[in-house]
Amino acid sequence: MVVGALITLTRADASSPLDIFSGEDGQFAFSNIVPGPFQIRIAAAGFATQTFSGELHQGEFFIVPTVTLALARVDTELEVRERGTEIAVEQVNAEIKQRVFGVVPNFYVTYVPNAAPLNARQKFKLAWRSMIDPVTFGLTGVVAGAQQAQNAFAGYGQGAQGYAKRYGAAYADGATSTFIGSALLPALLKQDPRYFYKGTGSTGSRIWYAIANSVICKGDNQRWQPNYSAILGGLASGGISNLYYPPKERGTALVFENTAIGTGTTAVVNLLQEFVVRKMTPHTN
Repeated sequence: MVVGALITLTRADASSPLDIFSGEDGQFAFSNIVPGPFQIRIAAAGFATQTFSGELHQGEFFIVPTVTLALARVDTELEVRERGTEIAVEQVNAEIKQRVFGVVPNFYVTYVPNAAPLNARQKFKLAWRSMIDPVTFGLTGVVAGAQQAQNAFAGYGQGAQGYAKRYGAAYADGATSTFIGSALLPALLKQDPRYFYKGTGSTGSRIWYAIANSVICKGDNQRWQPNYSAILGGLASGGISNLYYPPKERGTALVFENTAIGTGTTAVVNLLQEFVVRKMTPHTN
């Protein structure tokens, strides 16, 4: 096997094919596969495509025999590259259908271990779909209502006007954080804004993985690196919030407080993603 080969698994039940890329050691693994006949197609730039057929039984771990790829004509490279772009498009389209209980958006998680990297347009598409989702508007209203009940940001006052200001501030916080930290900076820094579901290993290793992913991320080169996009995005969003929060609430403390809260919230959400959310999401990629 070679690094970065495209592995496509097709099942006899005519369900959608699954795609992953081989890792640095040339190996690959599919999880949660329905038992039954299957076919694996292996394609890589500069090599002839190979196929392998088999049948997975209930409770079985199926190990595919070593596959050697023969050299092919150079013109196969274009086909593989285009297929890689198509995979990313398919994955994004699948992710924007992921909803907890079929309702709450769960767009920023991929259950494909070696998911194809997103281009800038796809990163902005996820951010846009997230911020215009009806559930986002509804949850923002709940947050604004809770703030009003607690008289948080008292400078906004009470009544309909105070609620409208809190609603606008809460939505602006989410929008700036999402577009800057999950679209603009990831596009510029070539980082992936999604959470890559682990799902395997000991409970302790999965907990550590989920928490660590609040400050690290995968780059478009498929390598782990510090999550500069989320950290700088949180600082930028906090800085922008000084433009619309009440004067008494502004300042450097607000910026770092919001960034710290955002990082902590991400860690909690990642833990839920790793152990709870997938079971509540009917359609996963």
